[in-house]
Amino acid sequence: MSGAFYLPLSDERYEATEHTSGPWDPGLQHAGPPAALVARALERCEPRPEMVLSRITCEILHAVPVAEVRVTARVTRPGRSVELLEASLEANGREVVRASAWRVLRADGPLTPAEPDPADQPPPLPDDEAPMPAQLESGYLRAVEWRPVRGGFLSPGPATAWTRLRVPVVEGEEPSGIERVMAVADSGNGISGVLDMKKWWFINPELTVHFEREPRGGWICLDAATAIQPGGAGLALSRLSDLDGTVARGAQTLYVAPR
Repeated sequence: MSGAFYLPLSDERYEATEHTSGPWDPGLQHAGPPAALVARALERCEPRPEMVLSRITCEILHAVPVAEVRVTARVTRPGRSVELLEASLEANGREVVRASAWRVLRADGPLTPAEPDPADQPPPLPDDEAPMPAQLESGYLRAVEWRPVRGGFLSPGPATAWTRLRVPVVEGEEPSGIERVMAVADSGNGISGVLDMKKWWFINPELTVHFEREPRGGWICLDAATAIQPGGAGLALSRLSDLDGTVARGAQTLYVAPR
């Protein structure tokens, strides 16, 4: 068994491993690893140390097979203070994920608010992880360590869990903080689902993450809640934190329908 989500084949091509597979079909990737791989490409695209990625949006155009993928990224709107980047993930000759990202100059000013709101701080890290329910066993969910604080995949309603990647995104590399966040942000609707996943689909065709700062360390806390409006759409919102506090906010539009 490989020790990474992806094995590098060239500068743009990667072989997806069994660690990327999702719980619905072992031949299809969970969207977390592709989002992390796309984020990696965006971070490495004409890098500028004086700037920081402030928002990444991934449009999930098609299911992503557990197969060879190609990732490209480019700066589409260069600028001295603000830049727009785009990235594309292809599989079997078809674009399956399209991403855009804003990169801005690092903020130069005081912390706001000066005193952090205690309600905005993540809960303590539990001492023990919890076993994954057998019906949700998959390569991806096994490749992430889950330490639930409240709720979970099979408990309807808001949920909070600390996460840590057991494997790197790309073999032989230490994942960046942004890669770690993107690898788990797509699980917001999964851990906070309000419907029985055996009877309903609640699938997100997109993932948007706004970063307040760059994450630090290996632990990422995912605190999520889902709302579904009859006659409208579903929306999953999440707060992502490291051990020092909030680092990002995530959102996922949901397609909701009976299975």
